[in-house]
Amino acid sequence: MNILLWHVHGSWTTAFVQGPHTYLVPVTPDRGPDGLGRARTFSWPDSVREVTPAELADSPVDLVVLQRPHEIALAERWLGRRLGRDVPAVYLEHNAPDGDVPNTRHPCADRQDLTLVHVTHFNRQFWDNGATRTVVIEHGIVDPGHLYTGLLPRAAVVTNDPIRRWRHTGTDLLPELARAAPLDVFGMRTHGIAEHLGLSVQRCRAYELPQGELHTAMAERRLYLHPVRWTSLGLSLLEAMHLGMPVVALAATEAVEAVLPGTGVLSTRPDVLARAAVHYLNEPQAAAEDGARARQAALERYGLKRFLADWERLMTEVRS
Repeated sequence: MNILLWHVHGSWTTAFVQGPHTYLVPVTPDRGPDGLGRARTFSWPDSVREVTPAELADSPVDLVVLQRPHEIALAERWLGRRLGRDVPAVYLEHNAPDGDVPNTRHPCADRQDLTLVHVTHFNRQFWDNGATRTVVIEHGIVDPGHLYTGLLPRAAVVTNDPIRRWRHTGTDLLPELARAAPLDVFGMRTHGIAEHLGLSVQRCRAYELPQGELHTAMAERRLYLHPVRWTSLGLSLLEAMHLGMPVVALAATEAVEAVLPGTGVLSTRPDVLARAAVHYLNEPQAAAEDGARARQAALERYGLKRFLADWERLMTEVRS
């Protein structure tokens, strides 16, 4: 099967392209948002092929996976075909709704020509999908392996744009949590976060690492801290669990489904999260044991085999 999709979400796409198909990824001369082409920081198989807009007009395409509203018109223009009539299409929604929640209407609400795919059950319930057929296919993770050592008595936080996104990412909670456990913040545009929060570099350090180095660095930290208030379900949280890290997370959105008892601590109270972080810092054996259970739980629910099988079933349905 030839599947057209744009390179929008590198981590999610890395799991998706592990399937048995050919994946056509648009590329433009400027490699802008609509033509990034193949990933440069993730490992993708040779079955992912770059195609120009001109080449798409003559390319056999069996399915289009849409991820942004404007891709509907873009795909029809580049392919010269109508979605839902000439070629099947699904719309993959990565994000939780924003704005007038829970009344936020999805851009694909009340469409009969495509299937709307949510990555969490939380998202499906909080978006107003109208009469559009919706399904949930939960995340799948390419297993990085049980790399956890926890040798560094610090908490790992993974977030992009923590200063700009502020309350969404729970950045405002970090000063209180940093008093309990020194933080290492990984992600894009994290530079200057300690100064912005009024924290010393001993209590908060920022790292912008290449993707190939991130998992090893995370796994050296004693615990994974997830202070995010409003997100779909951070893939970094699931990756941390795969690594064998114990989790201390704000009990918000889909995190309450992912972090099971015995794999970490969930709470809406920062003081409870701070005490949990201190516990893991002081009890490395307990941290390792909870981390091992976190890994097992993540493998069972968010494993790559289940993820790809769910997508195969859906793709068969929409093409029949």
